[in-house]
Amino acid sequence: MKRFLLSGAALALLPAAAMANCPAITVADMQGVSAGAFPQQYELAEFEAAAGCKMEFSGNPDSEMLNGKIKGNPDLMALSDRIPMEPLVMVPYDSVGKFGGTLDVLSNATEAGTSDFLSVRHVNLVRYSDDLQTIVPNIAKSWEWNADFTQLTFKLRKGHKWSDGEPFTSADVLFWYDNLMMDTNIFEKPKDYVTVAGERMTLEAPDAETVVFNLPAPKPGLLAHFATHYAQGFQPKHFLGQFHPDINADADSYAQSLGFENGYAAIKAYYGNSDWTDTPSPMLSQPELVDGLPKGTHPTLESHIYVNDTTEGRHLVANPYFHMVDVTGQQLPYISEQDEVYINDNEVRLLKIVNGEVDYKAQSLQLASAPILLENQEKGGYTVDLKPEITMGAFSFNVTHEDEEKRAVFGDLKFREAMSIAINRDELNEVGFFGQGIPQQYIGFSPRPSGVDESWLTYMTDFDAAGANARLDQIGLKDTNGDGTRELPSGAPLVLNLNYSTQGIAGQTVELVAQYWRDVGIDSVVKEVTPDEYRSAQSSNKLDVSMWRKGQPLAIVLGNNELWVPPFENYFGNRSAMLWAEWIESGGSAGVEPPAYVKELMEDINALQSADQASPEFAALTESMVKKMAENVLFIGTVNAPAPMIHRNALHNFTETKTHSYEYYRTYPYRAAQWWLED
Repeated sequence: MKRFLLSGAALALLPAAAMANCPAITVADMQGVSAGAFPQQYELAEFEAAAGCKMEFSGNPDSEMLNGKIKGNPDLMALSDRIPMEPLVMVPYDSVGKFGGTLDVLSNATEAGTSDFLSVRHVNLVRYSDDLQTIVPNIAKSWEWNADFTQLTFKLRKGHKWSDGEPFTSADVLFWYDNLMMDTNIFEKPKDYVTVAGERMTLEAPDAETVVFNLPAPKPGLLAHFATHYAQGFQPKHFLGQFHPDINADADSYAQSLGFENGYAAIKAYYGNSDWTDTPSPMLSQPELVDGLPKGTHPTLESHIYVNDTTEGRHLVANPYFHMVDVTGQQLPYISEQDEVYINDNEVRLLKIVNGEVDYKAQSLQLASAPILLENQEKGGYTVDLKPEITMGAFSFNVTHEDEEKRAVFGDLKFREAMSIAINRDELNEVGFFGQGIPQQYIGFSPRPSGVDESWLTYMTDFDAAGANARLDQIGLKDTNGDGTRELPSGAPLVLNLNYSTQGIAGQTVELVAQYWRDVGIDSVVKEVTPDEYRSAQSSNKLDVSMWRKGQPLAIVLGNNELWVPPFENYFGNRSAMLWAEWIESGGSAGVEPPAYVKELMEDINALQSADQASPEFAALTESMVKKMAENVLFIGTVNAPAPMIHRNALHNFTETKTHSYEYYRTYPYRAAQWWLED
């Protein structure tokens, strides 16, 4: 197709209508329009200049009706007043969409298996593009680092509004940091990602659209944190601030008039005392108060907002003030509503997918389910994609077990080495993963950073039952009664309680590993539990062995130290050594003192996050950290293998993802606000 370029004079002679509508370009067909500064998106003025057009805006025709479902929202203002003066223009993958429909999804339970759903509507200051390499604007219009990565300045969008129409400004970022993350009444201990080597940052707001993060030491990974993490760097001061005593002198009395104990109780009801973004709203936690509350849930900048929240599931509607538009000026999201149903039984989840009742699912789907999903995809009207995982299933023995004798055994390096080499990973790969995986040791980073010796990936992974038996004999675990299983040195039975959740690890993997351990005389009982049951037991130091997927890319580690500091992950991941964590958090006044290598790891991660990535120091630190993690076999890796994800064929602009993993926050790089549903 030939394309003709007109001079400015010729353009001026064209009728105004000819210049009004911007071209319906897509990633698949850019129609000759040059790419912007960032992949697959433009700032408004940038797009109008590139496309030679003046954008006209249009909204979802059902916006009034949808807004009416949002408890506490005022009447809808005009679209021109709802979107920012500088909206973010998204280029659809395959087609400009149409409005309407309900996205149907599954989660395991409240706060369990929900990141699939959260990531679809998620926003943060920035995000990774779908190449998983390039950080691009989102809520923030732009950013700038100073020369030594000790000051990060964000520019926000003028005219941006919360889902209730109130202005979103730099004050909301400061409120999030100073009054929520740094308030010990809400977070007893600051999260690592809001500190630099344990020291707090300071934030400034020179004007309504500018936020400056001042860091006590370099931390270039802070930007990647905002691009990948579920915790959003802003909260609605105009709403939550009503309940905060530092913002409102009458916060407690106002909260009490609504039935809360005080202002902090109201904040925790709406926002939670966790940074997880799907803490149940008062619609669930205070059902008797709903009619008297000013809002059912706190305002959001996400593409959709909760309007119903029960123990069976949740329902959301499109945010009428969302900050994105497509290339023709249609306000995103296209999909009007979202419906989430809680199904904790894996077989029931699979049945609903096979029956075509689910529009998208990745989380909690394991490779073992791929055959049934592939067999039924035509009948169910969906497509199955097998995608690589960043993480892999890993096991960790409770080295701070409340049973002193088990603690001593699990804390013995020879025991952990024995349990690692007792696993036949090649067979596990063939039987549990259809030969599609790669046997590996856990090294703390995934993938392996360049410069780290590749041999660490296979450290203590060669199957060696004789070597495992020899180590177990050496540490006094004998079969004294001849029943084929070993006892503790005291003669008491040694039986591992292997509680697992399919959200975190495949049941077949657990069963096979349990058999390998039985083959060297270590008995166990395998039991599937819910994610909530598993996490509760793990956090209260009740597990013999933790087991969940584990691993993070270097980009995330540079902004978040959680894999390297006891308990070696957050509440939702694979944690271990809870009493080491207690010792660290208490300054040594409680818990159990960790060994020297753990203290060195903590020093190493702080140094790594401030180091120049091109420096010899950085390379030495990554190698040292991997060496300490692998040699101590604190977490035992298994097989890195792909996993299935599905989407219904009626869901358009769903693109191929690079990974199945949570680490880049699932669908967040893939711009789910542009998904649309065929009638």
